[in-house]
Amino acid sequence: MAGADSDDSLYPIAVLIDELRNEDVQPPLESLATVEETVVRDKAVESLRKISHEHSPVDLEVHFEPLVKRLASGDWFTSRTSACGLFSVCYPRVSSTVKAEIRQHFRTLCSDDTPMVRRAAASKLGEFAKVLELEYVKSDIISLFTALASDEQDSVRLLAVEAGVSIATLLPQEDLEALVMPTLRQAAEDKSWRVRYMVADKFSDLQKAVGPEITKNDLVPAFQNLLKDCEAEVRAAAANKVKEFCENLPEDSRETIIMTHILPCVKELVSDTNQHVKSALASVIMGLSTILGKDNTIEHLLPLFLAQLKDECPEVRLNIISNLDCVNEVIGIRQLSQSLLPAIVELAEDAKWRVRLAIIEYMPLLAGQLGVEFFDEKLNSLCMAWLVDHVYAIREAATCNLMKLVEKFGAEWAQNTIVPKVLGMANDPNYLHRMTTLFCINALSEVCGQEITTKHMLPVVFKMSNDQVANVRFNVAKSLQKIGPVLDSNCLQTEVKPVLEKLASDQDIDVKYFAQEAISELTHACAQHDRGANHYCTYHLITVPVLCLTLIVVEPRPP
Repeated sequence: MAGADSDDSLYPIAVLIDELRNEDVQPPLESLATVEETVVRDKAVESLRKISHEHSPVDLEVHFEPLVKRLASGDWFTSRTSACGLFSVCYPRVSSTVKAEIRQHFRTLCSDDTPMVRRAAASKLGEFAKVLELEYVKSDIISLFTALASDEQDSVRLLAVEAGVSIATLLPQEDLEALVMPTLRQAAEDKSWRVRYMVADKFSDLQKAVGPEITKNDLVPAFQNLLKDCEAEVRAAAANKVKEFCENLPEDSRETIIMTHILPCVKELVSDTNQHVKSALASVIMGLSTILGKDNTIEHLLPLFLAQLKDECPEVRLNIISNLDCVNEVIGIRQLSQSLLPAIVELAEDAKWRVRLAIIEYMPLLAGQLGVEFFDEKLNSLCMAWLVDHVYAIREAATCNLMKLVEKFGAEWAQNTIVPKVLGMANDPNYLHRMTTLFCINALSEVCGQEITTKHMLPVVFKMSNDQVANVRFNVAKSLQKIGPVLDSNCLQTEVKPVLEKLASDQDIDVKYFAQEAISELTHACAQHDRGANHYCTYHLITVPVLCLTLIVVEPRPP
């Protein structure tokens, strides 16, 4: 049976080989461009497009253009959809007579009876317009764009919107208002939310294409309507473009337009009933502060930020916090601190661990903006609480967070504030928390330096070498290997090596293994050190961190 199945699977390949030997057969890519499976058709068209560039202008007319005509005139809609993607690659390099034929074929496909063909034509309309002469863009493409944008199928109309943006970039400014804008205004008010969504999604591109005057006269009211749309998906897409739209407004009238037309809509969206809309707005609204300046931010935007920091949706609060650097540049973060703190606390304790993880990642940024005193008073306890979170990814991120905080606030701050609390966890009854102590020591040793590591952290590591849980003991060996580069050679020989030799004779096989690994590393390091301190430093700074990183991020086994 296996042999029969194998023969069956090879049969199509055998047929293809046989057909390739026949001089009368149509090209295989042409056949593949007509099959029912969309993925196969798309790949065939992609290959044909690449092949077209290898043809000379003469060969294009003799071989390639007739293939495109056959596909465009095929009985099955599949071939006609494939043809739509081939017009633009051959049009620029053929004679004017053949160009006229290609334009006619494209016009025919734009009014095809089958919606799938019209969709394919609409999706390629902008691409085809870019290779046409301007006169034919005006005489042919505009009428096709208008027809497709009024198609009975909304899936065709929404693709025409994207084409309209491309066409707008090709036309002189004086022609835009008459030839393109009526159709785009119609699309912005289309009965289908999917078409309006596409307009909102492409709004910034459209704004750049039509220029400042049409933006002021036509796009500002259209954007207001999209921000007030009855469908949440449309409002969310428009809300996502608020900052970009405002940035691209004409500079001489930017502030007036924002304050008069855009900000009232934004204020409504802050209390929108849909959380996706509020979240989309929260991801960009902070950027308005750099556009509007300090006074407007304090008077008009600050109340909105504060309202969003109290929003019931975690994503809204998180998006505001993650963009605080924008407002910090303009007014300083302390203006937000009273509302900021409750929002941070809630996010830090959110039931979704990914939300907790996200707020941890922004903690160094917040710490730098709020300053060491505010951080110690309000946020330090949160950072320590994350170290004993029940999710390993949170404990790991909290460890990295401590290292970044020390980089900001300095080793002396770490010695007084962080190190004592971390070392206190070495006596925790939960072995996972004791292991977190080791992970923290690994990270902190890099930024705290030799004196603090040797005097305060190393004795705790030695003490933990007697822990009853094997997982803790083998992580002691890994920690000693990790912090070795920070210690001097005398300490390595007289203090570290005896502890590792003791662990190398441990009853647990994993403890033995990692202790022997560490001894091997340290022996090699000391030998290098005898030949010169530079060898020691170079070896450890490059090799040991890489080795340890591969070992230390694994979730520990149960005792």
